[in-house]
Amino acid sequence: MIRMIFSDMDGTLLDANGNVSETNAKLIRDSEIPFTLVSARAPMEMADAITRLDLDGPQIGFNGGLIYERAATGWHVLDAAPMDTSVAEQIITAVTRDFPAVSLSYYTVDDWFAARIDEGLRGEIAVSHQMPTLAEPHTVFARHDLAILKIMMITFDPAELQRLQAYFAAAAFPGISAQQSGTAWWEVTSAAAQKSRGIQYILDRYALRAAETAAFGDGHNDLPMLNMVGTPIVMANALPEIQAVAKHLTLSNVEDGVGRGIWQYLK
Repeated sequence: MIRMIFSDMDGTLLDANGNVSETNAKLIRDSEIPFTLVSARAPMEMADAITRLDLDGPQIGFNGGLIYERAATGWHVLDAAPMDTSVAEQIITAVTRDFPAVSLSYYTVDDWFAARIDEGLRGEIAVSHQMPTLAEPHTVFARHDLAILKIMMITFDPAELQRLQAYFAAAAFPGISAQQSGTAWWEVTSAAAQKSRGIQYILDRYALRAAETAAFGDGHNDLPMLNMVGTPIVMANALPEIQAVAKHLTLSNVEDGVGRGIWQYLK
């Protein structure tokens, strides 16, 4: 019997417009199986899905860097693994200087900061339905309570992305994890921020065995999550190497694959 479902968002739960369709939401709600979002997104970018699915349990953001739940006055943080503030500032300063064409923004629990709106951020704004706070880094880092959970870089130039990756490999910034997400995104979090970390927190909190859990995913950063659960279910739109770890394949993210997969394989 499945007692908990974990689900990625982009390319998995969300449709092409970055939304949870009403059909998908109803199928998930009607299953009455506890449901946890596991995403690289910030809470503000997950809020609409949390509302549509009527979720009140722990959710996992920033690829496991933040575990939180909805509260009456915002977000209640259960566990967080922010980056070292001085390292985050060093990275933001260096990328701003050496890669001026790369879109750069960064997140705390409640805020999204950027110095300017550019092509990369316009796409993020359209998909996330959020607007960053525009501020220069030196102004942001003057705050004493700053806890950076993710730095996001976007470039649609494959050669520039390769240069960015090589730069991070050579710089060896301490205590971070830097990885590609999709074709144009390079994301930096604390080295402790792993989806598997968030999953383990939920397993421990609710005394769940892996056999009692299922997960839906589509990307490389979903592999630790898919490998931790008893029933890994992969989307039809996933790459072949991701589909290879699946116990079941479901329909694509634009065909309500999560909701339909729950009823086909778990109910």
